[in-house]
Amino acid sequence: MNVVYVPVIGLEIHVQLSTATKIFCSCSTDYIGAEPNSNVCPVCLGLPGTLPVLNKKAVELGVKGGLALSCQIRSHTVFHRKNYFYPDLPKAYQISQYDLPLAEGGQIFITGDDGKQKKIRITRLHLEEDAGKLVHSASDGRLEGAAFSCVDYNRGGVPLAEIVSEPDMASPREARDYVARIRQIVRYIGISDGDMENGSLRVDANISIQKTDGETGEILYWGERSEIKNMNSMRAVERALEYEIRRQEAVLRQGGTLDRETRHWNDSDGITASMRSKEAANDYRYFPDPDLPPIEVTGSMLQEIQFSLPEMPWAREERFTVQYGLSREDAVFLAESAALADFFEGCVGGGASPLRASNWVRTEVLRVMNEQGLPVGEFPVAPSSLGELVAMVDRGKLSTTVAREVFGLMAGGKTLADSLTAAGASSGGLSEEAVAQMAQKVLQANPDVVDEILSGRDTKGKKTKFLLGLVMKESRGQAAADAAARILEKLLNDRR
Repeated sequence: MNVVYVPVIGLEIHVQLSTATKIFCSCSTDYIGAEPNSNVCPVCLGLPGTLPVLNKKAVELGVKGGLALSCQIRSHTVFHRKNYFYPDLPKAYQISQYDLPLAEGGQIFITGDDGKQKKIRITRLHLEEDAGKLVHSASDGRLEGAAFSCVDYNRGGVPLAEIVSEPDMASPREARDYVARIRQIVRYIGISDGDMENGSLRVDANISIQKTDGETGEILYWGERSEIKNMNSMRAVERALEYEIRRQEAVLRQGGTLDRETRHWNDSDGITASMRSKEAANDYRYFPDPDLPPIEVTGSMLQEIQFSLPEMPWAREERFTVQYGLSREDAVFLAESAALADFFEGCVGGGASPLRASNWVRTEVLRVMNEQGLPVGEFPVAPSSLGELVAMVDRGKLSTTVAREVFGLMAGGKTLADSLTAAGASSGGLSEEAVAQMAQKVLQANPDVVDEILSGRDTKGKKTKFLLGLVMKESRGQAAADAAARILEKLLNDRR
């Protein structure tokens, strides 16, 4: 029998929503770099006698996320208490949603391992509060060789949207692409910055292995799933799943069985390690939170949020290929972020041809962004101004070489007009009379080269190209190359 081991992968992605205050109190959500336990209050610390008050903005952002994922939005939902005992959870329960999630039944598409479009089903999107953060340290000097942990509750109570997929992914690469698409979506619609390094987007991966008959496809054994935590980059997600697939497959090949468990990804060692047995839903003893009223999503609220959604990245990718004639690769690259896509379209709106604008954005703009460490929104050159500059290249008014020099001056803070003047260029280009004068000057300065051309010894045209290069240099690149070549040829013919 030809036995095949097939990975089955589903992901849970926790997205911190971009609200100014926490989900059930008025404490700030700006906790990165803040002094530990400075953004806290009796509500988010779970002190006796306090009552939570729902942040409406968190609900609106959750609805927006659900709509972007093509989910159905519930008009009526409630919060539950999810009970478990960890030191980073001050109330000993988390306010979350259980059987009535805010949104469910959505889908997104990625590129499958076969190169074709693949649908990944979204089970649900629900709202919940984030937990605090354990800060592990070395010995404090009083306890020889001992380590200790502290708890920072600044993050506790930050609103989360948990996005749960169906187990539709079959490889670590597909899982990575799915995470990338979710991150792109939440950034596009502005509900989160999706920063994995700072924990704004966190991924838990559920992975199991099917032992199947390679000829019939019959499932011979389906191992228990492991949940993998502590992956803080897309590369970490991919590496953790690659390791876990090898580990689980090795267990099955040796005739062992797999336990349902939660495992910790150790990025430095490149391995997963068992943390605890995996809890089931009844272990959390869910029950409706008596302190919070039901959430009602009205038709008018739903319509208003629907209208606020931007053009989604996959739609923009398609439009860029159809409307602007870009390659699929260029369209996907430019539509990766809404800001970059807007910048490109601003260049086209400024008069640049789409193909040349795409090339300039992908090369010159991104080069300066990387050199100066700037996001697109803070780029010193307005897209319309870059569009005007590139249009001059399109019309043959400037050479690419001079245009790059002008662009460098614009990136330094000068206007287009001032940059053209500083570079000794002209927005109107050179007249044919001016180019002819420069060509005549070049011919007079190089009589030996002219004689060689006129004698017919320049069979490969190298000498003619040499003279053309001198003309372009004399014009500082402002002459159109085709016009300069035509004028030079005419002057040479006049000497024959």
